[in-house]
Amino acid sequence: MMGAGKSSVGRCLQRRTQFALLDTDEIVASKFGLSIPEIFSKYGEQVFREAETQALREMAHDKQTIIVTGGGIVLCEDNLDFLKRLGVVVWLDSKEETLFERVARSGNRPLLQRGNPREVFAQILQARLPLYAKVANIRVDTSVLTDEEIAVAILSKLGKLGRNWRPGSPIPATAR
Repeated sequence: MMGAGKSSVGRCLQRRTQFALLDTDEIVASKFGLSIPEIFSKYGEQVFREAETQALREMAHDKQTIIVTGGGIVLCEDNLDFLKRLGVVVWLDSKEETLFERVARSGNRPLLQRGNPREVFAQILQARLPLYAKVANIRVDTSVLTDEEIAVAILSKLGKLGRNWRPGSPIPATAR
């Protein structure tokens, strides 16, 4: 979800693991030569979502890669199945109030430019929560943790998966 810290936590994980880091938002922005808000404004959400899905597909062949997606990647049903086959999906969860405070500080969220931003945010979150729960292998509550602490928590949970775990295999309860 927007405001969860996906990009900054991704950078922390990259520093700790030395894995490649790919961010769908950065790839889409680069392809269009525009910022995400500019893409939304000029082409609309649907075009952005299609480009986001294409960026995800292009990353699929990269091994030992941390892929940071936008929070809306789950809105396409095909992406849910694709993410599950791709690898471990980590859900950076947080309290609604915490997420909204973070997002409000940035002031750069196209989806919140219509209507009452607080109400729109709550609606988006409620629509996405079941999708995050459906696709995530691991959930980390980011409400009171620093980015580094979140990265450590993720690596700890990944370590509990064991070396023989493969995408599509059940996740041991100890790793959730």
